[in-house]
Amino acid sequence: MMNSQDAPQPPVQHARNSTPTTGRARLTRRQMLRQTGVGFGLGGLALASTAWPNVPRAAAAEAKAAPELAPLNRFPRMVQEYFVGRLRQFEAAHDRAHAALQTRADAEAYVGSMQEKIRSVFGPLPEKTPLNARVTGVIERDAYRIEKVIFESRPRFFVTANLYVPKGRAFPLPGVVASCGHSDNGKAQEAYQAFSQGLARQGYVVLIFDPIGQGERLQYPDAQLKSRVGVGVREHLYAGNQQFLVGEFFGAWRAWDGIRALDYLLTREEVDPRHVGVTGNSGGGTLTTWLCGVEPRWTMAAPSCFVTTFRRNLENELPADTEQCPPRVLALGLDHEDFLAAMAPKPVLILAKERDYFDVRGTESAYSRLQRLYRLLGAEQNIGLFVGPTAHGYSQENREAMYRWFNRVTGISGAQTEPMLTLERDETLRCTRSGQVHELESRTVFSFTQARSRGLAASRRAPGPEALPRLLRRELKLSRRSGVLDYRILRALPARRYPRPQATCYAVNTEPGIHALVYRLSQERHDARPPAGPARAILYVAHQSADAELRDEPLIRELIEAEPAAAVYACDVRGIGESRPDTCGHDTFLNPYGSDYFYAVHSFMLDRPYLGQKTHDVLAVLDWLKDCGHAEVHLAAVGWGTLPATFAAMLAPTVVQVTLKRALTSYAAVAESETYRWPLSTFLPGVLNHFDLPDCYQALASKKLRQTEPLGA
Repeated sequence: MMNSQDAPQPPVQHARNSTPTTGRARLTRRQMLRQTGVGFGLGGLALASTAWPNVPRAAAAEAKAAPELAPLNRFPRMVQEYFVGRLRQFEAAHDRAHAALQTRADAEAYVGSMQEKIRSVFGPLPEKTPLNARVTGVIERDAYRIEKVIFESRPRFFVTANLYVPKGRAFPLPGVVASCGHSDNGKAQEAYQAFSQGLARQGYVVLIFDPIGQGERLQYPDAQLKSRVGVGVREHLYAGNQQFLVGEFFGAWRAWDGIRALDYLLTREEVDPRHVGVTGNSGGGTLTTWLCGVEPRWTMAAPSCFVTTFRRNLENELPADTEQCPPRVLALGLDHEDFLAAMAPKPVLILAKERDYFDVRGTESAYSRLQRLYRLLGAEQNIGLFVGPTAHGYSQENREAMYRWFNRVTGISGAQTEPMLTLERDETLRCTRSGQVHELESRTVFSFTQARSRGLAASRRAPGPEALPRLLRRELKLSRRSGVLDYRILRALPARRYPRPQATCYAVNTEPGIHALVYRLSQERHDARPPAGPARAILYVAHQSADAELRDEPLIRELIEAEPAAAVYACDVRGIGESRPDTCGHDTFLNPYGSDYFYAVHSFMLDRPYLGQKTHDVLAVLDWLKDCGHAEVHLAAVGWGTLPATFAAMLAPTVVQVTLKRALTSYAAVAESETYRWPLSTFLPGVLNHFDLPDCYQALASKKLRQTEPLGA
């Protein structure tokens, strides 16, 4: 989640001096645009211009001297409350499904249905290929040895791991796969070394591996072998967001590494296959939870500092990394505990913290549902909850709770408290010479995404003129609209410096809880209702703020000059401009881990893409314009707005002309470029399995499509 490092650190001694990894000023126009993202946001779309064409010199000088105007945002909580409503509906239905379980047969059927749904979310998993495992070094310690292991979870996709093997014990022994959280140094992070050592000292063979984008597995290393995009969360987002375009899910890639780690562990003669467990904290708690659902060979599990409910995370405005947001998971009725339910009635201990950023109320709700399920299965003793008193992290009291749980399951007579630990330096635990699999010419996640995109392009047939609109409706998850749309008329604000002297803003209700904000420019005010006609209208779909772009985007003035008799409108679809969220912390909208990402990834979990929702808004506004007497519409858009505008133009018969400025050339360009700047909110999951943007652009030639300044990745 939000922290880049798990905490707190265990009370230990360090081997060889190990170092632990642990009144308002007026803004210039450029500063304001940077702050609001209108000129300099994600995607590098420099939309601002202070040179207004065909404006008298005196007026331009007056505008330049005028105070800067902050873009309007009168509905900053709209999107958040919409999603809260959706997730409360989801959780109510989820509770009803659990309440309906009355018998053991009901519980068994529920477990089976969860397993099937999880397979549909994470599958199909790839074919198992040779691990080609090798040991690159051994560290001898008093009660165990540490083997430095490298294996391939996919061909030429290297995983670095440490295998802790106890000494002086009769084999085989129980085995544990250990999963790391979001620590820069992966398996070498202190808390993760600590529980690996603690288990080994009690008689467990432990395999702990570096996650993708952490430790020795950076995906974007520079010449100094440092990440170009940021270790952990940033690498996960950068590689994972791109994967959605080709129908992949980064969490499934992480889970596959865990499955192959178990495959390797079970090749070792020291390991008893009757006792194999999995545990991890934070991001490792996430992976532990997912692995409980996708891998049936586990005999015990202990996820730490992750399990709560999707609703609590959403309500608390807590962003989750791509791997923590499975596509369609909410649409299929799955919550966190259902991945643990898929393992029932095997023993599972949920570990949580009183001062975590994961809501313990959600953890207790998850535990309560599992308790009831396990009770119906006659195995209530096999589900447990331990809540430690401190902050987020695999701290000593939580590790000791995990030891006690695993010892009870396996029959090992271990200590009740953690023995003294001696932590190693990061360099000591390295499996590679340089500290990065880059030296082995390991493939990257991106290289697989690029190859898949190219393969899909080679096999994909261009959809015909009849098939493409059907594909769009299906992939965008569009619903039919019916009836006259309701709307609010907002009070006019003076001196916004738009291209025409008057502007009336209408909040068009596109679906319950959602408004598209539509500005009508005119010579007179129309506060009672929109005037009827004329037959021709221009509708501009904004990049990030219709209010700001009406002042600063030259295209709008060009359109007005070219069609002076047309009615002129500009609109914000949900989530930008007047409904730009002020959630997930202060001014996070343009942060890769901020509010725009937050709602885009929740939309994927609901199986209703954010881009599809925005397209729905444009289509609804076009219907509203038709109700206002506009039979023909020239649809124009810039930047992010070009995507919903393109799709709406394909589907709306009233659109007769289309102008796109700084539109994305193709989704393939993003999928096949190692560096890209388009945000997740502009992506359509799995799109490249079916079509690409050039298919739409070609079809729109019949609607006089004009493109200027197209942008690549």
